[in-house]
Amino acid sequence: MTAYDLPLNASNWGIDTLVSQLRALRVQSLEIRQRRDKPPKLPSRRELRIILESLSAVLFPNRLGLADLNDEGIDYFVGHTLDTLLRDLYKQIRRELQFMSGHEGIDAIAHQRAIEITREFAGQLPEIRTILDTDIQAAFEGDPAARTPDEVLVCYPGITAIIHHRLAHVLYRLGVPMVARLISELAHSATGIDIHPGAQIGKSFFIDHGTGVVIGETAIIGDHVRVYQAVTLGAKRFLKAEDGTLLKGNARHPIVEDDVVIYAGATILGRITIGRGSTIGGNVWLTHSVPPYSHISQASTRCELFDGGAGI
Repeated sequence: MTAYDLPLNASNWGIDTLVSQLRALRVQSLEIRQRRDKPPKLPSRRELRIILESLSAVLFPNRLGLADLNDEGIDYFVGHTLDTLLRDLYKQIRRELQFMSGHEGIDAIAHQRAIEITREFAGQLPEIRTILDTDIQAAFEGDPAARTPDEVLVCYPGITAIIHHRLAHVLYRLGVPMVARLISELAHSATGIDIHPGAQIGKSFFIDHGTGVVIGETAIIGDHVRVYQAVTLGAKRFLKAEDGTLLKGNARHPIVEDDVVIYAGATILGRITIGRGSTIGGNVWLTHSVPPYSHISQASTRCELFDGGAGI
């Protein structure tokens, strides 16, 4: 037997030392965050992914559900899937509520509130399906490469992102922002489109191509808006409290009114308003409001900058 044939064990990697060091770091981190030794569990990204797949199948059983569903079996499939996914969603919502309250065990208040939120969320699924139909139709009508609305539903990353957002936004408004944010991040990971669940988005919203789109928490988007890849609706600056910490929740992202088109690479920052029917050209950097039916190009923004920096 040579030295190379000797068995490997934990001592080869110094595992006991690593475990001890990692434990010390966990304890230190928990103390900094004022958490106890066994903090409540967080909602599970893995379990939420399964829930989101089931929700998509419930909303669109003929296209995102089981391949062999017939007319007689659809209602049974939808009902059975809903029963399972809503039980699982309740658990994730309860986890967030317990985490925020600091209770590790099943708390009666968190239990009851999780049931209420889950019920309210479920009750809004028909409305979500209705508005998603307008998004799919907007994509079909807005893209000459789209052959059918079904192709849009199963192939377009913008639709995947907006399905996630419509669901996440309802949960965000119902008071479980962590679950909502995890749902948004699942879409972000899959599509490269980053929409904060707090953003308010009207009907018939179309994201063409989509990679690199960023829409901030307090953005408000009207009806029949179309944006292209790498568009940012972001904050111009972050307000701070006297102690230097960032102020949370203040309105800091753009308002985009109805029937606006924003082309690829445009960056729109701050609590400004893009007037109804406007067109924002590619790669424009915009930090001031524009009136309805404006046509903003790189050339026009450069002229404003050279004429004295109005709005910059």
